[in-house]
Order: sequence, then structure tokens, then C-alpha cells
Amino acid sequence: MKKRQVVVAVVQSAPILFDKRSAMDILASKTREAAGQGAELVVFPEAFLPGYPRGLYFGARVGSRNAEGRKDWARYWDNAIDIPGAETEELGELARENGVYLVVGVVERGSEFGGGTLYNSIVYFGPDGQVLGKHRKLVPTGSERLLWGQGDGSTLTVIDTPFGRIGGLICWENYMPLARTALYAQGIDIFITPTADARDTWQSTLRHIACEGRCFVVSSNQYATKAFYPEDLACYGDMEDEPDVLSRGGSAIVGPLGQYIADPLYDREGTLLATLDLSLIAQSRFDFDPVGHYSRPDVFQLVVDTRKQAIVRTVY
Repeated sequence: MKKRQVVVAVVQSAPILFDKRSAMDILASKTREAAGQGAELVVFPEAFLPGYPRGLYFGARVGSRNAEGRKDWARYWDNAIDIPGAETEELGELARENGVYLVVGVVERGSEFGGGTLYNSIVYFGPDGQVLGKHRKLVPTGSERLLWGQGDGSTLTVIDTPFGRIGGLICWENYMPLARTALYAQGIDIFITPTADARDTWQSTLRHIACEGRCFVVSSNQYATKAFYPEDLACYGDMEDEPDVLSRGGSAIVGPLGQYIADPLYDREGTLLATLDLSLIAQSRFDFDPVGHYSRPDVFQLVVDTRKQAIVRTVY
């Protein structure tokens, strides 16, 4: 029988950019703090490990890339992580020690393709310390496409837990109706949306997904300032005209009828803590279930390819 309630912690913070040790230290301290307050599920922002490089151009323009940008990208690559790898072992132990489900936005090296591609990913850990799954962002947005490759349908991950099914999409891939539908069809109860979008319109997106999916929506964003950027970056000059506050945050928790369980947090670091009443999900689906009684499979059908895509196949 499923638990009827779960305590969720949403962390709004940022590490020193391109410094995975900084990110790991914050992950450890914030997770322990949240667990000490009773949290059973702890969520961190998009690309938290080792940071979201807002404002950097990486020396790129249409038709060319410069040497300084390549140096900064290599530094980003050096501070990305492997899944599995040393950092996931450390984070798994952190989850086990604190008895929590831990969800972290990471920059992942795609080792299966030779390691030359990075992915914007979510990685899920269980309270036993195991990696339960991951999701790679399907479409990096705008200039992100120079940094990160595209995920595929094999990581449209939803995980069963004692308190319901958890999964998520990253930032603007939440605007993809068919990607959302693929998760709804897996019976998602807690929809996790790590993001780098601090605009007011993002709040409308969270509330819409909650109403559409009849699920809880948990969104974590970074509160980031220029102080988090190392001054020895080759392209540090990109930041000259940027404001001191690069991301004001906006982390929030929304209930399955679109109501705020925890209001958006702006203009500071912090952790949102809330108890989710899972019985509200069944109540909300009384009059709307997007993949059940409110669907029309005779009119609309979605085909999801969950095979892992590979550019090379070896046939013996």
C-alpha cells in the first residue's frame, strides 16, 4: 500500500561554476539539512553539478568558435560527471546515509559515445544509495545546443516509490506536449521540473502541467550571481555587462489542481519544504485524466520510441 504523504524539499542554490567539488559540498550540506527537517525527497536544480553557465558565449558565433571558448568548454567537460562514476557513488552514499530519494540536475559525459558529448541530465537516487534512473534533456534550448547533445526516448524515466511515481523533464522540454504525455502515460504522480527559467511565465507552465497531468509539480531553480563565476575563465569578459543577479530563482511546489503548495521563492537561496497529500491526486482525477477517461485514442495516438539510439551497430 502506498504512503499517503511525503515530505519534499526543493533546494534553490548554486555552486561555483565549473567546480564540481563546490557543487558536491553544497549537495551534501543541503541534503543533510533537508533530511534533518524530515524530508524524504530532495530535489536540486537543472545542471546543478557543475552549474548552469548562464551568460557565457563560449567564443561562439555563426560560422566560428574561438580558442578561449574551447578552453572554457573543456573546463566544463572536466567538471562534468559519468553515470555511473565516482560522483554518483558519493551521491548515492549521501542518499543512503540520509534515507532520502535524491534528485539532482547534472551535466553528464556520454561515455558510451567516446565521451565527447555532454548531456543535461537528471539523475535519481534511492534511499538505499542506488542509482534508480536518469533522464537526458531531449532538446537543449537555443545556444544550449552547442554545449549539450540530445537525449532519446530511452530515458523518459518514471520511477515507482512507496509514495507514488516520480519523474520529470528539464526546463523548456516541459513545453513539449508529447513528452509530457509520455510521462502521464506512465502514471506519474510527482512531476519534477529542474529549470533555469526564472521568468513569471514559468510559473504559468508549472500550474498548467499540474492541472493537465493532475499531479504534483516540483520545480527547482538556481539563485545565481556573478560571484559564482571564476574570474580566471578564458571568456570571463562575456559577463562584463551582465547584472549581478543572473537568476532570481522561482522554485515552487504546485498541487494537482494548480494551487501552490509552496509559493515561488525569489531573490535568495533557500529550501522549500512541504508535505504532499497524495490522496489529492485521485481526487483531482475525478473530472479529468489526460491519458484515461479524458483521452480519445480513437482520434489521437502517441507512439513513443523508448529504444536507446546508437550511431554504430556491430553485427557478428
